[in-house]
Amino acid sequence: MTQRRDFIKKSLIGGTGLAIGGIGFSAKSYASIIGSNDRINVAVIGIKGRGVSHINAWCDLKNSHNVRLKTLCDVDEQFFDPRAKTVLEKTGIKPLTEWDMRKVLEDKEIDAVSFATPNHWHALGTIWACQAGKHVYVEKPSSHNIWEGRKMIEASRKYNVRVQVGFQNRSIPNVMEAMKFLHDGGIGEVNIARGLCIKPRDSFGIAKDSTPPSTLHYNRWLGPAPYRAYNEKRGHYNWHWFWDTGNGDTGNQGPHQFDVARWGLNKNEHPVSIFSSGGIYGIDPSECAQETPNTQISIAKYQDGKILEFETRGRYSNSEAGLGIKVGNIFYGNDGYLEIDGDTWKAYRKQEKEPFAGSKAASNEVASLTGSSNTEHFVNFLDAIKSGKHETLHCDIREGHYSSAVPFLANISYRLGRELKFMGDYEKFANDLEADTMLSRVYRHPYIVPTEV
Repeated sequence: MTQRRDFIKKSLIGGTGLAIGGIGFSAKSYASIIGSNDRINVAVIGIKGRGVSHINAWCDLKNSHNVRLKTLCDVDEQFFDPRAKTVLEKTGIKPLTEWDMRKVLEDKEIDAVSFATPNHWHALGTIWACQAGKHVYVEKPSSHNIWEGRKMIEASRKYNVRVQVGFQNRSIPNVMEAMKFLHDGGIGEVNIARGLCIKPRDSFGIAKDSTPPSTLHYNRWLGPAPYRAYNEKRGHYNWHWFWDTGNGDTGNQGPHQFDVARWGLNKNEHPVSIFSSGGIYGIDPSECAQETPNTQISIAKYQDGKILEFETRGRYSNSEAGLGIKVGNIFYGNDGYLEIDGDTWKAYRKQEKEPFAGSKAASNEVASLTGSSNTEHFVNFLDAIKSGKHETLHCDIREGHYSSAVPFLANISYRLGRELKFMGDYEKFANDLEADTMLSRVYRHPYIVPTEV
């Protein structure tokens, strides 16, 4: 069944030697297999926000895993000095800094890159890196839309490089234990998975278009997105709340819990139907530029009738379940239910009030996904590079694509205001050309995700 669902990948026949984004160097998988004792040279692309966790992780692994953080790259040069200082203090080595990722990819000493850019750059950056023979760690969601995710899978396979998606839960021991418990029938057959993203966010306001800061290479920041005049409210972090660059909180924090939900359901496929509804509540639209909903309920159904339910609640709210979950998951089975909050889980049998199974004490290393380097997932990426095997990855790009696709489908349903039927084998909607146009996007020259990677 899995082979049939992945028939799209079988068109990945081709050689090397393609020009990468028109920048004039050939693809060589010189980094595809690295000896167990060799140093791995890494570059971080996108060094604000989540990029700080990437920097900390690679620095923390310098001695234990022979990692050198060689280069920091960001289109906003204001972050170069403070981030380079961090690396120097942690490792004793001052990294190079570069605003143009293409120059980073030209460096044949770089074995791997980790992307913490805005979502709209994930796919093109990853594909360029694959073509350059670099292994890739890319943040969630794996891409900005479903079509891009498929192209990323093709690029990983064609150039034989490892691509790990930053779904860190996949490498947290207690979460892995909870998934095994579910898959082994701990609460019977699991029928419904519920994901929660309860993150109250206040208005970030509104501003007039203006001139970009002198430190920002704004045209490159836009990249594949349509051209818009610079606006400070659409930039750092706020890019999440605009469709051209982000995917709202359903596609921001949400993918982590969509991934755990799909994992718990043991679904290695796309849903067959999706419905999502919501809106912007509690914020005056005339006083905030946000486009994406802050409140959204999504329901995905699989071929066998099992349901993945997800709620994005961006206003003031209570938590849910016995663990007081605000960002987490609940699974409902024939014989009970299971709650996961961070790396803590508890299982309840039928109507009993006390858990009959649960996690060990929480690890001190596992903090919030944004406040910790979570080195386990980065270590797994390094191990996969050295093994030379995609299957060694805890969240290979194919796995990340399936989990990212569900919130993408939910957002399409939300924007169109109706339930959608999806044909997962073809990654197309059933007799719905309007919805099909939203599986990809119109790219801005020359930042075009290629049909043939």
